[in-house]
Amino acid sequence: MLVRADDLTHEEFVEYWYEEHVPLAEDLPHAKKYATSVPTDPERSEYDGVVELYFEDMGDLKAAFESEVGREVQADLEHFAKPDEGPTLYVEETVQFDATDETESDDGVDSEGDAA
Repeated sequence: MLVRADDLTHEEFVEYWYEEHVPLAEDLPHAKKYATSVPTDPERSEYDGVVELYFEDMGDLKAAFESEVGREVQADLEHFAKPDEGPTLYVEETVQFDATDETESDDGVDSEGDAA
C-alpha cells in the first residue's frame, strides 16, 4: 500500500505514479502483471494507492528487484511515495472463483462473440 510524498496532492501522486513510475515498472524482469488501485474517496483513506505485482515465484520477484531496472524502480518510488509508511505483503494468491473469466458463456459464445 502506498502513501504519497508530503509535497504532493493525491492527484499529483496518481499522475506521477501512472505517467512516470508505471512505465519504468513495465521493464521489470519476470513481472507477469502490475495492477494499481486508488481510493474512490482519498480524503477518507489512510493510503493513496495499492500496487499489486505478480511474479511466478519469490525467486523471480527477488531477481526483478535486484536487477538494474528493479533498483531504478525502487529509487523512483521515493519521488512520489513514502515506501516505509505503508505495509508490504508477500502473498500466494488462490483464486476461489472468477466471474470475470468469460472465455465461454452458457450459450456457447466466447467473450469475443465467436461460437465456441
